[in-house]
Amino acid sequence: MNLAAVFFYLFALIGVASAFMVIASRNPVHSVLYLILTFVNAAGLFVLMGAEFLAMILVVVYVGAVAVLFLFVVMMLDVDFAELRQGFLQYLPIGALVGVIVLAELLLVVTAWVISPDLVAKPVVPIDTSVTNTVALGQVLYTKYVLYFQLSGLVLLVAMVGAIVLTLRHKVGVKRQDPGAQSARTKAQAMEVVKVQPGQGI
Repeated sequence: MNLAAVFFYLFALIGVASAFMVIASRNPVHSVLYLILTFVNAAGLFVLMGAEFLAMILVVVYVGAVAVLFLFVVMMLDVDFAELRQGFLQYLPIGALVGVIVLAELLLVVTAWVISPDLVAKPVVPIDTSVTNTVALGQVLYTKYVLYFQLSGLVLLVAMVGAIVLTLRHKVGVKRQDPGAQSARTKAQAMEVVKVQPGQGI
């Protein structure tokens, strides 16, 4: 067994185990940390396949931004996870149906590869081996799949706006700043000059 195979099995086993712990861990902070470990191992698999650009994007974007954002949201927001778990049994049939559909899709992919390997042997897009994978990925994204790329960006924009709207909930006893009033205040309203006599505190 060569060194590449050893690292493949190492990254694959740790990745699958950490992905399972993401949903099995009771502490949400631990779940996010396991998610970061899953991303790092997936990046290692990309490096073994020669897709170093995708590996770096996975680490920089998902680990450095998305997963850390999840971690800060979980740690900083006052989320009542006990209340969220109360509806688990209510949505269990829908979740089980989605899980069965995903499992069926995975089995179809595996069986199609086993039964007819020529379906995946021929690439959909011809690969130019004279350029790096970063250049080839850019050529594919911004030529043939440019519409899908823009649609995915639009979906992410809508998701970001929806997340902001959902988190801006008005809580009782929590004061919020008015951006208009903050921008329109004058110097007299913003500061106050206090004359302090010598030897006295403020």
